[in-house]
Amino acid sequence: MQVPVIVIGNITSGGTGKTPLVIHLANELKKNGYHPGIISRGYGSKRNGVCEVNQKSDVQNIGDEPILIHKHTHLPVFIAKDRVLAAKALIKKYKKIDVILSDDGMQHYRLKRDMEILVIDGTRRFGNGHLLPAGPLRESKRKVKAVDAIVCNEKKVIDGSYLMKYKSYYLINLKTKKKIPLNKVRLNNLHAVAGIGNPDRFFNYLKALGLVFDSSPYKDHYRFTKKDFKTMSDKNIIMTEKDAIKCEKFARDNFWYLPVVAEIDSKFTDLILNKMKNIAHG
Repeated sequence: MQVPVIVIGNITSGGTGKTPLVIHLANELKKNGYHPGIISRGYGSKRNGVCEVNQKSDVQNIGDEPILIHKHTHLPVFIAKDRVLAAKALIKKYKKIDVILSDDGMQHYRLKRDMEILVIDGTRRFGNGHLLPAGPLRESKRKVKAVDAIVCNEKKVIDGSYLMKYKSYYLINLKTKKKIPLNKVRLNNLHAVAGIGNPDRFFNYLKALGLVFDSSPYKDHYRFTKKDFKTMSDKNIIMTEKDAIKCEKFARDNFWYLPVVAEIDSKFTDLILNKMKNIAHG
């Protein structure tokens, strides 16, 4: 590639918190004078070839994560099953791009990278330590020693890693856009749904906020429909922002979502900025 490539990924199946970290890092790079662009596979996308995300992009065609990233960074986001093609299309259209972030793709070795950031779930860690299909590992744990930085989600389980925590400040009504500060939430009859890589993380987060609710976990990137909520008309439904994107077209007044932001030690950003200075391209 003509510009540096930073891959943010994991070595386990399931969610570890890559997307919030991509958003955080993209915005930090932007604040420090860089012009980042972002590439993603677009899991759940029906599109073939390369596609650019925009404000009118449909989640069915693009996938939930690229739309979420675009919403919170306002940066160019390109998707393709072949990330190399996505990266080439990105820098061809946007000449100012001086760094590419790859949302996931740690094992997509066709994509040459200058930096690798490994995200680890601090609770589930590496599961039973076995490779797929016997365990959750996509590749050997030896990868831990080969990456440029390690970010642990919620619990610091690797020496020398950086701790990332999620912060939320309010619930947002998906239909009316009304915001309720978390310390003033007085909703009754709650039902939480989650179609993400690790639903329990979301449910546990809600419990930590003091909320009492029933819950329904779904598989990652689950395509919600009206029928999924047919028996919940008397419930206040709480979901992740990632799932909310998939429910916008049929949202009712009882649909709420919880936006989260990643907070991480500023030394992590310093590390990335210092490494960027030592990468020569062109």
